[in-house]
Amino acid sequence: MRKPLLALAVAAFGIGTTEFIIMGLLPDLARDFSVSIPKAGTLVSAYALAVTIGSPLLVLALAKVDRKNALILLMTLFILGNTACALAPTFSLLLTARILTALMHGAFFGIGSIVASNVVPRDQRARAVAIMFSGLTLANVLGVPAGTALGQAFGWRAAFVAIVPIGLIAAFGVWRLVPHQHSEPVHLKHELKSVMRRGVLTTLAISTMSSIAMFCVLTYITPILEDVTHISPHGVTGVLVLFGVSITVGNLLGGIMADWKGIQAVAFGFIALAILFVLMPVAEEHIPSTLIAIAIWGMLHFAVGAPLQTRVVDQARGAQNLASTLNQGAFNLGNALGAALGAIVLTHGLGYRSLALASSVVAALTAALTLLAMVWERTDRMKSDARLRMHAG
Repeated sequence: MRKPLLALAVAAFGIGTTEFIIMGLLPDLARDFSVSIPKAGTLVSAYALAVTIGSPLLVLALAKVDRKNALILLMTLFILGNTACALAPTFSLLLTARILTALMHGAFFGIGSIVASNVVPRDQRARAVAIMFSGLTLANVLGVPAGTALGQAFGWRAAFVAIVPIGLIAAFGVWRLVPHQHSEPVHLKHELKSVMRRGVLTTLAISTMSSIAMFCVLTYITPILEDVTHISPHGVTGVLVLFGVSITVGNLLGGIMADWKGIQAVAFGFIALAILFVLMPVAEEHIPSTLIAIAIWGMLHFAVGAPLQTRVVDQARGAQNLASTLNQGAFNLGNALGAALGAIVLTHGLGYRSLALASSVVAALTAALTLLAMVWERTDRMKSDARLRMHAG
């Protein structure tokens, strides 16, 4: 059972590295193609939009394909996309290659989450999804810093060249280690009806709001650390590594908590985050308290990822592939909205300290929505039990 999860985690590591590495290479890319930094930034936003909009369409196109074969096809797309990025002669072609790569991102995590859930006992599904997603979190600790350093030393194209072998290893691992899983019969009308259920839509909203709360601060973490906490640029790199380690630990703990407490663990996580964000402006005044706050923040925020991914699959009976992929799109949509919220706060002159307070409001609203989802779920269960008793009588 562990070997398929290892193969999926290696693939997740490669996907996470190629998603986030672009941020460290933006100045080099802008200079090489003679474009402005904002225009180079469209490589980030276009990737997120392609995951949000394009991945569900790709999943529908692969709906009748065996899940193992679908994952191999998606990793092939990953290899081709990164090869095209490394060879792109113009900015427009690089942007096209990034969009091509992004299409497989949400689809792979969507289908891969179901595959991971199906290779373990039911009471270990969230843990299995967390193991797969550990590759994504480790990419922030190892892959992105190493790839950025490689790109800065030998040119940005070298970073993408280095990602291609990771894709090849992941594709081979999926081929050798992941068992075949037959796809479910697909009827578009039924799929859309399934993902429109209240439980699915609520989970998608929670996932989006979770990312908004996170990226409102994370997008501007470097200037916060340099201008508010007065940490050197070299020290900022160390703090980001600490954050990467904490999200990796939180991701694994979240899988264990979700298998034990389910949606209750998610509600607790957002309540704790709302409190932490209120305290963060004070913590940012001193380096030790900042390091503690960032470590706790990373663990708490990524502890809710695997539970939400597992929950959306549970809620979308009959449309698991599509719902699971839509949840990845929801996370990416939240990334963009969180950055936009932070920009609004800063352009109104409220300062970097206010970003955490804005995130606290979003986290509190997310906790409230999660608690409301628990009430709805309990009410629906009581109604279902009542109907069963009535029919039995």
